[in-house]
Amino acid sequence: MKNTVYIYTRDLKRIFTNWAMIIIVLTLMILPSFYAWFNIKASWDPYGRTEGIAIAVTSEDEGSTIRGQHVNVGKDIIATLKKNKTLGWTFVSKEKADHGVKHGDYYASIVIPKDFSQKLGTVLQDRLEKPVIIYKVNEKINAVAPKITSKGASSLTQQISEKFVKTANGAIFSVFNELGITLQRDLPTIQQVEQRIFELENRLPEIKKVINEANDTTQKAGAIVSKAQAALPEVERLTDDGAQMTQQLNTFLTKSDEVLKNAEPTINETLHRVQQRALRVQELKNQLMEKDIAPAEVSAAAEQLKGQLTKQIADTGETLTLLTDLNALSQQKVLSPVINDVKDVNTLLQQQLSDVNSMQQQTKNGNAPNQSVLNGFSSRTDQAVSRLNALTNSYSSTIVPAVEQAIKEAKDKTARANSLLDEANKSMPDVSNVLSKTASGILLGQQELGKIAKDFPRIERNVHNIADKIREFQQKENIEDIINLLKNDVQKESDFFAKPVLLKEERLYPIPNYGSAMSPFYTTLCLWVGALLLVSILSVEVAEEERFKSYEVYLGRLLTFLSIALVQAFIVTLGDLFIIKTYVVDKVPFIFLGLLCSFVFMTIVYTLVAIFGNAGKAMAIVLLVLQLSAAGGTFPIQVVPAFFQAINPFLPFTYAISMMREVVGGMLADIVRKDVTVLLCIWLGVLLVGIFLHKPLSKTSAKLTKKARESKLIH
Repeated sequence: MKNTVYIYTRDLKRIFTNWAMIIIVLTLMILPSFYAWFNIKASWDPYGRTEGIAIAVTSEDEGSTIRGQHVNVGKDIIATLKKNKTLGWTFVSKEKADHGVKHGDYYASIVIPKDFSQKLGTVLQDRLEKPVIIYKVNEKINAVAPKITSKGASSLTQQISEKFVKTANGAIFSVFNELGITLQRDLPTIQQVEQRIFELENRLPEIKKVINEANDTTQKAGAIVSKAQAALPEVERLTDDGAQMTQQLNTFLTKSDEVLKNAEPTINETLHRVQQRALRVQELKNQLMEKDIAPAEVSAAAEQLKGQLTKQIADTGETLTLLTDLNALSQQKVLSPVINDVKDVNTLLQQQLSDVNSMQQQTKNGNAPNQSVLNGFSSRTDQAVSRLNALTNSYSSTIVPAVEQAIKEAKDKTARANSLLDEANKSMPDVSNVLSKTASGILLGQQELGKIAKDFPRIERNVHNIADKIREFQQKENIEDIINLLKNDVQKESDFFAKPVLLKEERLYPIPNYGSAMSPFYTTLCLWVGALLLVSILSVEVAEEERFKSYEVYLGRLLTFLSIALVQAFIVTLGDLFIIKTYVVDKVPFIFLGLLCSFVFMTIVYTLVAIFGNAGKAMAIVLLVLQLSAAGGTFPIQVVPAFFQAINPFLPFTYAISMMREVVGGMLADIVRKDVTVLLCIWLGVLLVGIFLHKPLSKTSAKLTKKARESKLIH
């Protein structure tokens, strides 16, 4: 140990007593920092400056006439893009766009063809044709730019689709709304038709009696017939109006069949989403039930639970509203069991949210949550998961048939009403004919009254049949429920079907810019580069080496390299924080972990060169190259080839970048402890190799180096 310290102190003395050496060492201390700072600053906010990425836009759309109105969707798209500053939209001719993309003036081009509006309008025709937007991209200009331009093109088509769906649904629901308002306005007329038919049915015995007595009292018969003739035009008008309205209603439900069927996948998707979140809640619940969980961890888990439960309550609430509206169409209320199940799940979720609030309140002062609250929450969580599993498992066999039955019943109601009024309308000529004959009979005398009496039984049967069908319809159906469904808010329904699902983004450990997010990688990388610079400029060999033992030489010179490397790390971490203003949540740990990275890296690189000489430098460079690809510094490790995924757990960069990311975004102590432990184990293993294998391995490599130097090509 004495000789080790001697070598180290002698190195320091030689550095501080030689002004040229001081300049070289200071340069070696500062130079790696520029590597990190320049790279971090260059990538500070690339995705916030995409307005400089030029995309040529051309519209050749000639427009189209849809239902008597001229539309030009391409022109509307150009107007929208002129207000959009996310990318460098440039509006040029098709020829200039093609030339510019090929020669690198534009990264990509978007061309709206001549028939774009025309094909979009085929949605109102029997033959549908999807419109096409032509997107061209020059992928040789830059590796990243095509991904950004592709995202812009995809976003554009999505906006067009959403706007089209919203507009189309708005038109459909506007028709539904108008029909509902018309039916409501004419509902008294429909009810009056029913009342007149019932009145006619009640008066049939009287009419029959009058006809029989007409043979004796023509004057009395004449008065009755005149009264019936006066009322007949009104009855005919009412039956005509009712038949037309029910025909409109039947047409509406036929057209809306596909729209109502969209409720099935919407309910299915929502239930599966709630189920997945319930499983996540169950996972968090299992964490809470651990005996030694700290109050702070309980509070953090409770915060996540609140977010998940709030989303589940909102989703189940929307599903309840939709199921209730559909159930109103069913005479048998076929969706009532499903509604009750969803209500039960919603109640359990609200109780769970109350439990979580109680746990969070109890842990606010550092206390552990009450066991009874935990037990209650655990039980309700398992119940909710069980209920949701049952709902999703029985969706196809129970919910889908129930929804389809509700829609079918709504259509059947209207069909029966239409048939009923149609028969009534068909019977009116018979009634009119009879009354006309009756009036004529009064004038023609007793012989004509006999003919009327002969026809009356058939008329009587028809009136009874119509009245019976009206009563049957009233017992099974309620036309006001159908009217209420048609009168729903047009804007809200069209908005819902255009974008039925909203994305709510919650950022955990947000980092404000890309440069700061990349600082763990570039800082770690520059420390390895700094170590390579040191072994390239400074010698690992010690003068008068034969005086000292091999491990003393190894450790003595290692201390010199470590001292310079630690200063390198101190400079680069302080510069990250205070010169280029990198965003770091935990600043002091950032500095200390940077020192640890440099400490470990320097030991690895120094040991390779001390044992293998120039070959060790090559090994350090190869190891650097492997770590650039396999440590997950830029791309997620899951997207790289299998070989790099396999070596990832064995690389120092993997753990160095991981712990530096923790302190940049917000430190989780368990992750940092694991990463520090692995790095220290790597350092200890390398140190032991250097101490015990330095002498035997260095002799072998020395022979190789000596022989290579005879070529006069290496130093």
